[in-house]
Order: sequence, then C-alpha cells, then structure tokens
Amino acid sequence: MLNDMLQALLPAVYPILQGDFNLSFAQIGLLTFVYQLTASIFQPFIGLYTDRRPMPYSLPLAMVSSMSGLLTLAFATNYETLLAGAVLLGLGSSIFHPETSRIARLSSGGAHGLAQSLFQVGGNFGSALGPLAAAFIVLPRGQHGLVWFAIAAVAGIILLTGLAHWYQSNGHAVRPANKAPARHPTLTRGQVSRAMAILLALLFSKWVYLALFTNYYTFFLIERFQLSTKNAQILQFVFFAAVAGGTIAGGPIGDRLGRKVVIWVSILGVLPFTLILPHVGLTATVLLSVVIGLLMSSAFPAIVVYGQELMPGRVGMVSGLFFGFIFGVGGIGAALLGWVADWKGLWFAFLICSFLPAIGILTAFLPNLHEPKPKMS
Repeated sequence: MLNDMLQALLPAVYPILQGDFNLSFAQIGLLTFVYQLTASIFQPFIGLYTDRRPMPYSLPLAMVSSMSGLLTLAFATNYETLLAGAVLLGLGSSIFHPETSRIARLSSGGAHGLAQSLFQVGGNFGSALGPLAAAFIVLPRGQHGLVWFAIAAVAGIILLTGLAHWYQSNGHAVRPANKAPARHPTLTRGQVSRAMAILLALLFSKWVYLALFTNYYTFFLIERFQLSTKNAQILQFVFFAAVAGGTIAGGPIGDRLGRKVVIWVSILGVLPFTLILPHVGLTATVLLSVVIGLLMSSAFPAIVVYGQELMPGRVGMVSGLFFGFIFGVGGIGAALLGWVADWKGLWFAFLICSFLPAIGILTAFLPNLHEPKPKMS
C-alpha cells in the first residue's frame, strides 16, 4: 500500500505539474514512459537473480529509491529533473515487486491466488489513495506538498526492514536446496512458451486500457464534463477503489473456480462496458468505470498465479516479468495515448482503447492446469 501510494502520486499530480511546467499531453506521456520503462527493464532480471540468491534487504533499499524520486519531483525546477525523479521512482518499483511477490507466495499456506490478491490489493488501495492524497494534500500546497509523503516512505522503510529480518531469520533467504521444475510437468516447453505469450497479450490489453485511466481519466472528466480538478481526482479514487475490490476478489475466485474462468470474465467480459463508456453522460461514466475497474482488475492475480504454475521453479522471474511487462506496456501506452490525445483529443483515445478487451478471446488457447475438484456430498 505504501509503495504503490508513492508510485501513484506521479500520475495523480499531473494536473499540477501540467500547470506549473506547461506540459503537453505528449510530455506527460513521456514522463510516464520513462518511469514505467525503468520499472519494467530490471524486474525480470532482479526476479531471476533472486530466485537463485534471495536478497531480503533489497526491500528497504527499494523504498529509499522511491522516496528519493518523490523528493526530486517535489523540488524539480525543470522538465529534465521531473524525468530524473520518475526514473528513481521506477527503480524503486523494479526492486520491490519480484521479492515481495515471492514472500506473498511463501506465506500463502497453499492459497496462492488469495495471497497474491491480498498482496496486490494493498498496492491497489495505495494506488487509489494516490489521487485522493493529491487532491487533499498536494493540490492545496502545490508541487512542494509531495514532501509530506516522505513520512510514508520512512514508515515503509521501517516495515520492510522488519519484513526482511523475518524473511532471513526464518531460513527463506538461502539458495534453494532442491530446484523446482522449470515448467509445469504436464506441458511441453513449446506449450509453456505459447501460454506465456498469450498471458502477455492479455496483460497488454488490460494495462494499456488501465494506462489510459491512470494517466488521463482526470483530464477526460475535466474536458468532457467540466469538473474541477479536485472532483476529478475524487472520481479517479472511486475508479481505483473499484480496481482494489476486483483485485481482492480475483485471486480467491481463481483458487475456487479456476484461473481461466476469471481471465475469461475479467478481460473479454468487460468489452461491452468499455465500448459504451465514451458515449454516455457523467453519471453513467462513473458507474461504468466502477464496473470496468472491478472486472478488469480481477484478472491480474489469476494471471500471475497461472504463470507461476506454468513455471514453478521461476516464481521470482515470472513475477518480475509480469510486473515489468505491465510497467513497460503501461509506459509505452501512456506515451502513445498522450500523442493521440494531442492529435485527436482524449475522447478519441478512449474510443480506440475501448476495443482492447477483445484480445481476451485468446484465453481459449490457454491449457487447463488445475481444474477445481468437485465437492464430495
């Protein structure tokens, strides 16, 4: 929660930075691209390395990097310094996610989907707090108001230091004595590769659409419905709260009904709502955003755990690959969508992205791994 709240402050303060630095949508998109590219590049490599050599005390270091990025943003005087702050934020995220995903799985007691949902819902709740914190803390104080969140970063450093101590003292921070199989025992290497490619395609459809909401939803509401910045940020919080709700549901439902069911409903099932959203009024837009957030977000825990089951000996690498991929895709998507918004307007960007969930049809080609067992009467 603390980590993702700090990360979410960057897009949440875009309206403030746009006014202070006279940024175009393309510059806002580039800022997101630099942040998310940094977050994406290192994650799979960090995950692969820590699969073999766990590094528990890298966790507080990740929070130190995020705090440094936030302070850089708070005192930036030009666009280049904003980019440097985004890089530091992204670096903190790239160190944080692979190792914490492993800890979530270790502490699951076998309920891997539930554990992944709980872990991610903390992040989603933090992401939801970002725009709310920006509206009530940063907006009245301006750019320098970001300094207040160094307190949250210090709290995160303390918590992660304690977690790292638990991780090490309980014998988890050692090289694995017995290597788990690199792939699912019932699948060939080619089947695993195809399934991973499909999962990445599904993540692409989900996270480009979410990048649109994360970076431009407030601007869309301001432009289309003439809302104030504060009210638009509050509605952004409503969307992120729906995302948190969907995330907490997706994992345990996947544990019970199967991962593929959740992936089907959460990606392809959201298509009718995304197609309608650009054509309705304010109330319907808010209601549809809640439905979209709930459904679409439930896919990620199921996809992560499905990928971990495809490659049980590469838990850190799979987690790092997926988290890194979504950051990279989100960054590229935000940059491209910024240029589209400058060229044709935000409404057009929402219109073309409304077709992305159709990629969910690829779920049909995923192999069945663990079908739920029927209950005994």
